[in-house]
Amino acid sequence: MTNTTEHALPANSTAESREKEFGLTVMELRKLMELRSTDALIQINDHHGGVMNLCSKLRTNPVEGLSGSPADLEKRKQVFGHNLIPPKKPKTFLELVWEALQDVTLIILEIAAIISLVLSFYRPHGEENEQCGLPINSPEDEGEAEAGWIEGAAILFSVIIVVLVTAFNDWSKEKQFRGLQNRIEKEQKFSVIRNGHIIQLPVAEIVVGDIAQIKYGDLLPADGILIQGNDLKIDESSLTGESDHVKKSLERDPMLLSGTHVMEGSGRMLVTAVGVNSQTGIIFTLLGASEEEEEEKKKKGKKQGVPENRNKAKAQDGVALEIQPLNSQEGIDSEEKEKKVVKLPKKEKSVLQGKLTRLAVQIGKAGLIMSAVTVLILILYFVIDNFVIQRKPWLAECTPIYIQYFVKFFIIGITVLVVAVPEGLPLAVTISLAYSVKKMMKDNNLVRHLDACETMGNATAICSDKTGTLTMNRMTVVQAYIGNTHYRQVPSPDVLAPKVLDLLVNGISINSAYTSKILPPEKEGGLPRQVGNKTECSLLGFIIDLKQDYQAVRSEVPEEKFYKVYTFNSARKSMSTVIQKPGGGYRMYSKGASEIILRKCNRILDKNGEAVPFKSTDRDEVVRTVIEPMASEGLRTICLAYRDFNDVEPPWDHENEILTELTCIAVVGIEDPVRPEVPDAIAKCRRAGITVRMVTGDNVNTARAIATKCGIIAPGDDFLCLEGKEFNRLIRNEKGEVEQEKLDKIWPKLRVLARSSPTDKHTLVKGIIDSTVGEQRQVVAVTGDGTNDGPALKKADVGFAMGIAGTDVAKEASDIILTDDNFTSIVKAVMWGRNVYDSISKFLQFQLTVNVVAVIVAFTGACITQDSPLKAVQMLWVNLIMDTFASLALATEPPTDSLLKRRPYGRNKPLISRTMMKNILGHAVYQLTIIFFLVFAGEKFFDIDSGRNAPLHSPPSQHYTIVFNTFVLMQLFNEINSRKIHGERNVFGGIFRNLIFCSVVLGTFISQIIIVEFGGKPFSCTKLSLSQWFWCLFIGIGELLWGQVISTIPTQSLKFLKEAGHGTAKEEITRDAEGLDEIDHAEMELRRGQILWFRGLNRIQTQIDVINTFQTGANFKGVIKRPTMGQHLDVKHVPSSSYVTVPPVKSSPNTSVPDAVSSPTLGNQSGQSIP
Repeated sequence: MTNTTEHALPANSTAESREKEFGLTVMELRKLMELRSTDALIQINDHHGGVMNLCSKLRTNPVEGLSGSPADLEKRKQVFGHNLIPPKKPKTFLELVWEALQDVTLIILEIAAIISLVLSFYRPHGEENEQCGLPINSPEDEGEAEAGWIEGAAILFSVIIVVLVTAFNDWSKEKQFRGLQNRIEKEQKFSVIRNGHIIQLPVAEIVVGDIAQIKYGDLLPADGILIQGNDLKIDESSLTGESDHVKKSLERDPMLLSGTHVMEGSGRMLVTAVGVNSQTGIIFTLLGASEEEEEEKKKKGKKQGVPENRNKAKAQDGVALEIQPLNSQEGIDSEEKEKKVVKLPKKEKSVLQGKLTRLAVQIGKAGLIMSAVTVLILILYFVIDNFVIQRKPWLAECTPIYIQYFVKFFIIGITVLVVAVPEGLPLAVTISLAYSVKKMMKDNNLVRHLDACETMGNATAICSDKTGTLTMNRMTVVQAYIGNTHYRQVPSPDVLAPKVLDLLVNGISINSAYTSKILPPEKEGGLPRQVGNKTECSLLGFIIDLKQDYQAVRSEVPEEKFYKVYTFNSARKSMSTVIQKPGGGYRMYSKGASEIILRKCNRILDKNGEAVPFKSTDRDEVVRTVIEPMASEGLRTICLAYRDFNDVEPPWDHENEILTELTCIAVVGIEDPVRPEVPDAIAKCRRAGITVRMVTGDNVNTARAIATKCGIIAPGDDFLCLEGKEFNRLIRNEKGEVEQEKLDKIWPKLRVLARSSPTDKHTLVKGIIDSTVGEQRQVVAVTGDGTNDGPALKKADVGFAMGIAGTDVAKEASDIILTDDNFTSIVKAVMWGRNVYDSISKFLQFQLTVNVVAVIVAFTGACITQDSPLKAVQMLWVNLIMDTFASLALATEPPTDSLLKRRPYGRNKPLISRTMMKNILGHAVYQLTIIFFLVFAGEKFFDIDSGRNAPLHSPPSQHYTIVFNTFVLMQLFNEINSRKIHGERNVFGGIFRNLIFCSVVLGTFISQIIIVEFGGKPFSCTKLSLSQWFWCLFIGIGELLWGQVISTIPTQSLKFLKEAGHGTAKEEITRDAEGLDEIDHAEMELRRGQILWFRGLNRIQTQIDVINTFQTGANFKGVIKRPTMGQHLDVKHVPSSSYVTVPPVKSSPNTSVPDAVSSPTLGNQSGQSIP
């Protein structure tokens, strides 16, 4: 910790003298911020002379803020530190190289190559050679024998290439994610008062002494002390683990801490600690200090093999909702530490990840068995042939030669394994996702969790908000009901009684957040800019339309004069502000949803401005003749009312007694037009088999009208539009518990849920995800912008938060942020998601064809001719083509509109469809036929020497060079075939839109020419004549023609084909994963005890690790996030059991991690009970 503190607290004398210019030192402020409630109040009042005195010591004005002069700001940064937490150093390139070298298969290859190298320098004499049963070398072969070391060296060299490529990929990926991280953090702004003006500043620019405006939904960027607050409630669970919201006020507890969420109310605070000196920063610094011990532990932990890695990956993936320090740029690794501390309940791993992991495990098993059998057959054949059939004695001096043979067999076996295991798979996934994420930025999708990108491709349902997502979020008052008259357009001020006009202007100006305002248009002739809450802006615009000035009223009644504020929240659905009247007594202005406020009114103003009784029959009349007609036109209705308290001061805390007996001033109808592009986007969703549901807080008539305009419901459809109350009545039993069977009867037809609470939204999303009705399980995407949408966003398979209107809390709970708040961007996300899924399927189709052919060729070749027709180095080159380059070429295919013309795959659809299986086996048959023909009859066909049964260290033959060359060219043309996976005939469609694909194919072809013509001994190649080249090319192009033949065969007729790479069946998950904190498909595979032996060979561990890099590198967890204190401080009061990691293999299905205890920060942020 020391070093960072020194960095934060200047040690030199000039800095100390500067510190004296302010009345407080950094240490004093730090100590002050460590106190809570009464202790803090005593300290502020007794030692510092109250909050106002603190402001003067820090040379700031509580109303005007800092002057904003650059010299003053710089001085503050030097004395009190910058508001950012220094990032953890990224891994160096050498560290990444070392990690790549840990791959077991590569290690085995290295050892084999070194043994081969050493033995190649052993030269027995000629006569010994004869005794050992080896052919005697002729003088010209001597030079070739001298070059025996080349194969070993070439294997080592190709291993180095593979390692460098892997390390470079990891390095560039990390760099890319950090760049994105920094970009996101620069975009995060906060409202600060400087020189009397409210400005939006990047969080890193905030300094000690700033006066910050805080409001509902904010994530506090620094520590501070409250100067003025209205009904302020803070969720401090990320720091203290307490899930209850803490009330903040000047009298009881004015201490505000960085990284906590504002759940209700608004106010202003004096910033007292930033960056490493804030409470968040201090914890981070402590983490930094314990880093070396962590490293030590890690080194010890490594020896535990797979389980340790698996848990590490899971730990990184859990704390999506947690906050991350402000400007921490910590992107990738910074979070590893604290995430090991707390286990939170998690949602099931991404659909694709589960399928890939299972597939990788299956392929790994097959490859291991094949390579073991190959080695065994080669050794047995050699031993039986030499010592049993030919009856040769085992001579001591021949041992090195025999060992050399065995090493050669071993190398062949390992190469079979290298080719069998698709280690390019994680690379393809990573490239595809990283590429998509980069492109999605341009389509206004900021992806925070990489796997959300492909999950979106499987989405079957979207639960969307109305305001801002489907509508333009530019609200205007277009109708009004004032003084018993329904005005179809905004009335002129002359027709209203002066008293009514006065109440209307004061009620709207005072009873709305002072951060909401109307600014002049940016361009001449444009619309005025609406800043802040859009509903409030529409009401302020109404005042301007009535030729009045709201700013004058606000100047007369500043926020300090408010007596009491009941801020808007989802339970109240209204907002009220109380002020003292000049002549004594109090006046309360209220506004809110019309049916809720009208119910609390017992009087109404007539046209002369006199309050007349308002009975329930009158109310029903108003609802029928005013509110319902407005709502059916898609207008949002807001009621404005007031109440005077002239006698004694009422009990303000008893809200129900206060918010009653109101006098209605007016009801206004607010229009929020549907975005012009939305109906088309929703029609696309319908075609793509995705159901769109609208979940809104508006009344049911407004919601139905908007849903019809959008095309969510069409006349003649069989659909349901429900209000929250009715929805709850239908799905709950007598005890008030949600019943899945009841919910299953409702959700398939439900299209609009109106007047819904955040709890209703969460219940609906959970119900749809958990449902087993229908042929496939649902994958649900949800949009949200409010703090209360957190639980639903978290529960959904993909959570979309609004980038413009969304609160920090919503952004943090989400997987993707819509930077333009537009529904069409969601449709683009679906397209990209499906594209990722298809890209990976394309790559699999290509890779598995190569795998099947290479493994069978190496295996049969080895068994029949004692040598693989494809040598180790050649295999590694093929591996490089099909892994690194092919994943680059096939994973970067741009999406097309045709992706939206098919239904979603869903959770249970296998990764490799029957059409793909037909393509894989069909092309494998073609390639194997050609290769075996060339191996066993090629020398006759081309009239060249045979390359079969060549002695050890013999020179490369033209025969086997042709086999290798033809094999590579067939793969190259099959790569073009693999661009289509749904049986399309035109494999060249759109090929020139993908420059990467064209350059990879061309580059590989040129490299192949160089290898064959100039590769020589290291690549076991020799030069070919032009006619031989043409034959190789002709056979390669035959792949394209053969592809047309295959696509002619109808898949339905091939009943014997099996699909592969299935998702997990619902029952399987529930049966196997009871009590597990995350459903990890690979873990289930392991737990079934079939493949414990498989751990030693952690080829697949690499797969799982890399697939999990989405969570380490790829989770842009830091997007608008700051690290979690919860994770460290919670250790104090959470039972130790919640940190016990469940080892994958041993855990019984009942091992449970107490979710409730270990997740103080997650879950329901609205503070309402969620069933």
